[in-house]
This record gives sequence, C-alpha cells and structure tokens, in this order.
Amino acid sequence: MQRIGELAAFGTAICWTVSAVFFETASRRIGTLAVNFFKLVGAIVLLSGTAWLLRGLPFPSDAPGSAWLWLSASGLVGFVVADIFLFNAYVMIGSRTTMLFLALSPPTTALFSFLAVRELMPPRGLLGMALVCAGIAAAVLGRSRDSREEPARDRDRRRLGYLFAFLASVGQSAGMILTKLGSAGYDTVAATQIRVLAGMVGFAVVALVSGKGRKVFAEAPREGVGIRNTLAGAVFGPFLGVTLSVFALNHTQAGTVSTLIGLAPILIILPSVVFLKQKVSLWEVLGACAAVGGTVVFFL
Repeated sequence: MQRIGELAAFGTAICWTVSAVFFETASRRIGTLAVNFFKLVGAIVLLSGTAWLLRGLPFPSDAPGSAWLWLSASGLVGFVVADIFLFNAYVMIGSRTTMLFLALSPPTTALFSFLAVRELMPPRGLLGMALVCAGIAAAVLGRSRDSREEPARDRDRRRLGYLFAFLASVGQSAGMILTKLGSAGYDTVAATQIRVLAGMVGFAVVALVSGKGRKVFAEAPREGVGIRNTLAGAVFGPFLGVTLSVFALNHTQAGTVSTLIGLAPILIILPSVVFLKQKVSLWEVLGACAAVGGTVVFFL
C-alpha cells in the first residue's frame, strides 16, 4: 500500500499543476476570494456525490468528534489561510513561480510531522527529498536570474508575492499534518468533505468581514469565464487533488507525500510554455531533471 500511496501523491502533483493554470486565469478575472469560495462549492458537490455512491452517505455524519476537530482545523489552515496567500501570489508572480516556492513544503512538512507524530523518513526518502528540493531550488534560481532588470515597483510586488508563496507553503505543510491527525482510520472522501466544508465556511466569513460579500456572492457568479475556470480547477484541485493527497497521507509518510506533491512546480513548466507562452531557462530544465531523479529514488 505504500507504493499506492506514493502514486497517489504523484497524482496529486499532476492535479495541482492543472488546477494552478485554471486558478491563475480565474483569479485575474473574479478575484482570489471568489475563486477560493466557488472552487470549494464545486468540490463539495462532487465529493458529496462521490460519497453517496461509495458510502451511501452524502454527508460525513459518521465522523467521530476528533475527526471533525482536526479536519476542520486542517480545512481552515490548509484552505483558508494557505490559499489566501497562495492565490494572491498567483496574481502577483504567476502560478509557475508560486508553485516553485511550494518546494519549501517538503522539509517543513517533515519537520512538523516529526514534532507532531515523531515520524522519521527512511534514508531513501531523505535522499529523494534532497534531490527533489535541489532540483526545484535550481529552477527557482534560474527564474530569479531572468528577472534582474525590472522596475522597482514590480520588484517590490514580486518580493511580496514571494513572501505570500512562502507563507502558503508553510500553511499547506501545517494543513497536511492536521489532516493526517484527523483522517487516520477514517474514509478518505468523507475526510476531504469535512476539510472542504470548513474551508467554505472560513472563506464565507472572510468575504463578509472584509466587506467583499457582494463582489463574491453576487458579482462573481455572473462572470462566465472566471466561474468556468474556477469550476474546472475545482475538479483537479480540491476534488481529485485533495482526495488523492488524503489517501496518500493515510498510506505513506507525510514527508514523502509532500515531496512528491512538490514536483508540481516542475510539472507546471510544460503547460506554462504551451498555454501561457512563457519562456523556460536552462536552470529550470536542469532542475526538472534533478527533481525527476529524486522521484525515481522513491520508486527504487
């Protein structure tokens, strides 16, 4: 089952790659709060239908109190806090650069996992994680070298985007550990439902408190292109991606899961070139090769 868990984690990376392209496009049209709220609305519909078919329960009414506690906390941290930073970073520095910064998530998750559940990665996992992180770091350096000459205003915006991307990676790592604590021994789809429900409530509260309720709930739904991209991203992100990540967390170590999911910054290079017409540097190619080498280590 450990190999299946690792495959699920790699599948999560592919889902994150696809959803990031959709969400970047949508965020520029209807705003980050609207995208975050409606992506979870779409996800909860899909998850509830799946749970009904697989479990006969469209709602996780059989979840113990501890699962509700930990998974709700995970939804608030991993969705609301992390994704507010993540989606603003998408707008400021683009999805490809933002995903590169999520390479910080694996070591952070491994640290949190050790502190929370005393989970140590085996030498093979540590070596694979080191190779993946080195590859993604090389890609980050190549991206930075290409952005040396730019106006001060754009440079400040880029730095703020980097900070938001870093905070998003920390939030995602914390969310993973909370998910592992709450989903152990419980159904994967139902656990994801709880996380998504908590995230929906959290984003609704943020929209109302920040005075953006009308923009999110009334104006955004009328923007067809933005909503379509949001719902497409919801299929690959909080539905397939999150479900696969929860399954992976229950069948292999959190540090391993986070490392394989961390391949998303490399996987996103191809769609960035094909769909967003972005240039790719030699450093990014070398980084991709190193990251692939790290993935191979996991499956030896």
